[in-house]
Amino acid sequence: MILPEGAVLNTAAEETTQPSRTYRLDLERGKITGFVDGQDAVKQAIYKILDTERFAHFIYSGSYGSERSELFRSDYERWIRDALLQDERINAVQDFEITTTGDEAAVRFTALTIYGSVSIEKGGF
Repeated sequence: MILPEGAVLNTAAEETTQPSRTYRLDLERGKITGFVDGQDAVKQAIYKILDTERFAHFIYSGSYGSERSELFRSDYERWIRDALLQDERINAVQDFEITTTGDEAAVRFTALTIYGSVSIEKGGF
């Protein structure tokens, strides 16, 4: 085997953390309104992951989004954890509170992220 000058065999690639900076989504007005980073970026990502159906959009990998079509009332915690723990910035999801009104449910939980705790409230399930 011929190696280029300066090549080194069996060196591990150094793992790097990707920045969280991304576009700030103003969902009420349907516009992008600047940038968001850190804890606010993760919070935005949580809402986006929960609102994106897994495997429905070619732009996302098979691990992005949630499988809401398979959601059962007794399985909210598993469903949310499975969706959110794919994001390397989220370490744990805990302190679930589920409130049901008629056919709909609202969920409140805490996501432990690399930037600290984030409280999330999401309805419409």
